[in-house]
This record gives sequence, structure tokens and C-alpha cells, in this order.
Amino acid sequence: MLKVSGLEKTYGSQALFDNVSFVMNPGERIGLVGRNGHGKTTLFRMILGEEEPDAGVISVPNYYTIGHLSQHIRFTEDTVLKEGCLSLPVSEDGIDESYKVETILMGLGFSTNDFNRNPQEFSGGYQVRLNLAKALVSEPNLLLLDEPTNYLDIVSVRWLTRFLRAWRDEMIIITHDRDFMDSVTTHTMGIHRCKMKKIAGPTQKLYQQIAQEEEIHEKTRIGDEKKRAEVEEFINRFRAKASKAKAVQSRVKALEKMEKLDKLSDIRSLDFSFKSAPFPGKCLMSANNISFSYNQDETLMINGLNIAVGKNDRIAVIGKNGKGKTTLLNLLAGEMQPQTGAVQHNQNLSIAYFGQTNINRLTPQKTVEMEIMDTHPDCNRGAARKICGIMMFDGDKALKKISVLSGGEKSRVLLGKLLVSPANLLLLDEPTNHLDMDSIDSLVEAIDAFDGGVIIVTHSELILNNVATRLIVFDGGKVDVFEGTYQEFLDRVGWENERESEGGQPSSRQNKNINKKEMRRLRAQLTEDRSKTLGPLQTRIADVEKTIMLLEKDVEKESQSLVEASEKGDGEAISKLSIAIHNLNTQIETLFKELESLTAEHDAKTKKFEERMSGLGLER
Repeated sequence: MLKVSGLEKTYGSQALFDNVSFVMNPGERIGLVGRNGHGKTTLFRMILGEEEPDAGVISVPNYYTIGHLSQHIRFTEDTVLKEGCLSLPVSEDGIDESYKVETILMGLGFSTNDFNRNPQEFSGGYQVRLNLAKALVSEPNLLLLDEPTNYLDIVSVRWLTRFLRAWRDEMIIITHDRDFMDSVTTHTMGIHRCKMKKIAGPTQKLYQQIAQEEEIHEKTRIGDEKKRAEVEEFINRFRAKASKAKAVQSRVKALEKMEKLDKLSDIRSLDFSFKSAPFPGKCLMSANNISFSYNQDETLMINGLNIAVGKNDRIAVIGKNGKGKTTLLNLLAGEMQPQTGAVQHNQNLSIAYFGQTNINRLTPQKTVEMEIMDTHPDCNRGAARKICGIMMFDGDKALKKISVLSGGEKSRVLLGKLLVSPANLLLLDEPTNHLDMDSIDSLVEAIDAFDGGVIIVTHSELILNNVATRLIVFDGGKVDVFEGTYQEFLDRVGWENERESEGGQPSSRQNKNINKKEMRRLRAQLTEDRSKTLGPLQTRIADVEKTIMLLEKDVEKESQSLVEASEKGDGEAISKLSIAIHNLNTQIETLFKELESLTAEHDAKTKKFEERMSGLGLER
């Protein structure tokens, strides 16, 4: 159980925590929310002992283990599977539990062919996925996850959702994906105005409660100020009158006792809208039978795609990472050319393109203000400053150079550049990665209000459910257009790996992808492990049962002799036989206890093997 008491933390003039206390009870799964920069990751670092609080205590029991998703990439093994197995808890009975690692790796998007590859061969995103797999398989008492979905595609996020719903121990999770958080947590805890507030229930319930409390605070403050003003007016009016001296003195004392509530400071959040350009026609652009691959020898990433984009379309591009979603956006934007087919733009088309790789196009030596001004000839300094303020670069922050900005701040600059030029088609590639929940809400509202078409690449089901009316789906080795909402897609088609899968276990479709050699290896390994583990137990159980039967026969024989000795009145024989029978019964009782323990152990281990075989889709 985690307990935090009197926690305080300040960086320079910015206070993050002011006398914060909370307790995390057994089995709670907490969603930690708060604006970017308000201390969520700092709290994790203090819990892990990577950073010290200025004051206060963070206490955990001695036996308590804490696991976390590390952004630090450091691998020591030469294969993905071996690296994942490093985090497996030590098995008391020596059973090989690498199947747990395999199941989690497949859930997070690794294929069975990846298991024997070196971790250094993978992209940074997949290396973080491996770190996530290591954190999940370690089965700690408390699991800390800081933005676990940032490098996951929508299919992996859905698998992780099911996995975390079944998490039995404690967990604290930080994520900008509100739907994901609400679906896996039991409680929400918010960092707000340097304090901490925890409730049972989803994020919306917490935000509503905070809003109600602040409304009450403000009404109380206004009422108190009005009352204070009335008292001060009475004091000033009758201070000089001796007849009112007693009443004045009473009011003075009352005024001194009145608590003065401070006016709550405004908390800035993104509040913006995209500028639309007029479009007289109906069709913004079209892709006609386009195909593309980076190498001629490789399978086509996009093969024969056809789609027409209307001026009011809201199209979401979804699928696993590395399958071609960003490539498709580049093709539609005209930044790349298809190998076959054509992308045709209407002559009145104006595109505003937000892409994660576009961060590299920002000029490090420029200030935020200069980047915004240079986006469009009509953007003067006053207009640029207004955009900077909207994107939370107010005052001197607008004069910060791009080179010193964080990844999240650079993303806000890119969004700001989109606001400068009028457009009738927005191309948005994962625009929510560095935004907090409030900013994402503002983005959804801005997309909804935009008078033009939108094509967005996202793994956020919140965005999909609130924005998309058409889909471009990368799944099952192909790309198709789905005419309908995301929920309609799930109801009518669904993701390939989920059609025959329940509870996060690999589906039979996945198991068919495991080649026959791998299936034989897994079957042989499980059979060998079962024999090595259960064989000695079965032998010992048989030996104990046989010994008990022999001892019971001895008791029966000695009991008959005791009857005969009693009939003869042989006191010495009676004494010896009684002691012998007692000793035999004691041995039998001890063996029965051992037999009970052995049987329970055998049943438990048998169940484990059955689960392993079932989990991997093997016949028992």
C-alpha cells in the first residue's frame, strides 16, 4: 500500500505540490490527471526514488515491489524473448513461464518471428514497447505507467486495455487518452492548484466535482467580499461617533476573524479554431487506384486504393504502426508520388498538414513568434503574437528559440502554424500525442467546427468516436475504405486479430500464423516441462499412498494382537502393543497431511500447465 504524507516540491518559482497527502488502497487502479507541466511525471519519479521531495514522506511496505514503464533504453540480451524473460518473477517451482512473455509481446504488436531478433534492430517505438512488456510481465505490487499508449497503434491499445482491466494489484497510469484511462481505472486522482484530489470513478466525475467546488469557492468569495465591504463601510461611517463605539469595536473584531478567500487564478489551456478557406465545389481531392511501396521487391503497402474526399468529410486513417498510414498522408498531400494510379487535387484545394516528422522542418534558430510569422505573408507580428498566446506561448515565451523547446512545445508550434493560413483540407498525423486532455477536447471542438474536410491519423478511440464518419483501414495486410463510423466498423467488421480472440489471449487466427516447426517446439517444451514437474510429484504421491496402506495393515494386525493380549491379561504385551499402535497411527496421520499437500500442489501445477496450453492454443 502506497502512502504519501505532506508532500512538497518546487522548481525555482514554480510550485508543483503543496502539502499533498493521499493513500492508495489495495487493488486500486488510479488514473492520474493534470495539465502538462503540473507534476504528474515528477510524482512518478519521486515514488521511484529517482527524485527527492522538498518535504513530506512517501512510504511503502518492505515487501512492496514497484514496476514502471521506463523510457530509458538499455538491453543486455541478444533476443527480444530473452530480454522480456529477464523481468519474469522467480518461479518457486522452476516452471518455464516464458509463454507469459510471448503472449504479452504478441499483444503489443511483436510477431513470433520477432522473438529471436536482437532488440537493437527495432525502432525506438518498438523498443519502448519491449520495455512496456517487461514492466507488465514483472507482476509488481504497484505498476506505474507514464503515457503507455504513445508508441502503440490502435490494435495494441485495445489489447492493452483488456490486459489492464484484469490487473489485480495496484496501478497508477498517466495518459492523454481519456477513454483509455476511464476504461482501465477504478479511481481518478487529479493534480490541481498544487493539491491532489482522488475520487472513485472516471475523469469526468473528478472534473465536474472540481468545477462545482471552484464555483462554490468563487460565490463564497464574492459573498464574503460584499459582507466585508459592508462591515468596513459601517466602521468608517460610525468610527467617530462615541455612541457607536461599542458596535464599531465589535465589527472590527468580526472583520479580523473573517477569512479572506483568494481569487482563483486562471489556468491556461488551448482554445483555438482553424481558419477555413472558401471552396465552391464538392470534391476536394481523389485518389484513383493508387499503389505504393518503398522497395520494388517488397509487398505493396498500399494497393489499388480509391477514395474521393468531400469538403465536409471527416476521415480517420487507422491501423497498426508501420503499415503505411503516414505514407498515405504524404501521398495525399502530394509530398510523395504513388507508383501506380494518381492523386488529383481540385484547383481550389488548400491543405494544412500537421505531421510528426514536420517538427524537423522547424528552424532551430528561429523564435516561436518568427516561425508563426513566416508561415504566411499576411501574418504580421500582432497576428503572430495572438496565435502564440492561443498556443500558450504568451509574453516572453513567444521569444523562446525552437532549439530549446520540448517535443510537446514544438507540436504546439506546428499546430499554431496551421492556424495562420486558411485551408479547406486538414491533414493531421497523430496530433494528440503531446496534448493533455483539455487541449485534446479543444482540438476535437476545433475539428468539429472547421468548415472543410479533415483526414486524421489517430489511435485515439476518443477522437474516432467523436470525429470520424468514414475510415481508411489498414488491417489484414491490405487497406480498405469503410463507409461508416468507427463503432459501425467494430460492429460489422472488427479488427482481424480480435475476431476469434477473447480476453487478450492469442486468437486461433494468430496461432495459425505460427509455423508448424514452432508449434512442435512449443508442444515438446510444454510436454517436457509438465513431465519434469508433475512426474516426481506423481511418484511421491503413489509412494505415500502405498506406505499408508501398509501401515494400516500393520495397525490392523497389531490391534488383533492387542485383543488377544487383553483376553489373556498380559499387561506387558498390552503396553507394548498400545505404544506400537499409537506410533503407527501417528505415522499414518503425518503421511495423510503430506498426501493432502502433495495433491493440492499437483492440482495447482496441473492447472497452470492447462492454462499455458490453452493460452497458446495447443491441444492438451
